[in-house]
Order: sequence, then structure tokens, then C-alpha cells
Amino acid sequence: MEKIMKTKRQKISSMSGIASIGARTGIACLLLMLVACGGKEKKMAKGFVLPAGDVEKGKQAFIELKCHQCHSVAGELLPENVEPSLVKLHLGGEVYRVKTYGQLVTSVINPNHNLSKDYLLGIDKEQREGAQSPMPSMVDQMTVDQMINIVAFLNAHYVKLEPEYEVPYYGP
Repeated sequence: MEKIMKTKRQKISSMSGIASIGARTGIACLLLMLVACGGKEKKMAKGFVLPAGDVEKGKQAFIELKCHQCHSVAGELLPENVEPSLVKLHLGGEVYRVKTYGQLVTSVINPNHNLSKDYLLGIDKEQREGAQSPMPSMVDQMTVDQMINIVAFLNAHYVKLEPEYEVPYYGP
């Protein structure tokens, strides 16, 4: 009798071990699916949200870092340039597609990532393919706080326009 009980306990023990492995495998698969789904959402995101910046401090940083020498900002009166600039790009204003925080941050810290179409149109066709941004890298000079504030400053000057079109009426 004792031998039969011992055999039954071993079977139950091995079955619960199999169930435990199955449960662990199921949980691992579920976590893997959740992580995989989360990764897709992160890859599909158009940008990220920075801590709230201060628009006025962003304007001050924009001037301190001499960004106004090559950039104008819609609706802002910025100091006159002391040194002449070969490039003058306008930022902000009315646009059909507003840049995300991520795009603005990328433009500030990695200006060669995506060159302005206006800039490219201003240089010879032969030079466009290998063109580099005339904007110097500010990574060594700019603090994170300045970057956040400059992004807030620039973002505040974009106005998204809705496309104007008439929807035809197909009435009764």
C-alpha cells in the first residue's frame, strides 16, 4: 500500500511540475507578447515628450547661443545680427504639418540628420547630395535645460493650418 501511495505521489508531483513548467512558459509567452507590442508602439511613436520648458527662457537661450544669427522665428523680434550670415532660415509660423518634440530636439542636437528643404534649394544641385548643415554642433555648449527651453520656444511659434477644401454635397 505504501508503495502504491509513493508511486501516486511521484505521478502527482511530476504532473504538477509539468503544469508548473507549462504555467511558467505561458506567463513567459504572455510577457514576451506584451513587450513585443510595447516595442512596436515605441517604434511607431513620432516623438517623445520632454519636461515642460519655459518659452521665455528658451528665447533667452536662443539668443545667448546665437541661433538668431541664422534663424528667424515667426512673430519674434530678435536682436540684429552683428556678423553677416550666409544662411537665414525661418522657423515657426503657419504650417500644415507641425514638427514633433522629437523632430525639434533632433534638429537642434543633430542638424545634419534632416536638412531644411529651403537650405537645400539655396545651394547648387551638385552640392546637395553630400551637403552638411551650416549649423554648428551645440552639444558641447548647450545644457539640457537650454535645449528643453529652446524646443518649448520654437514649438510655441508653430501654428497648424487645416487644409482648405470643400466637401461635395451629394444630397437627395
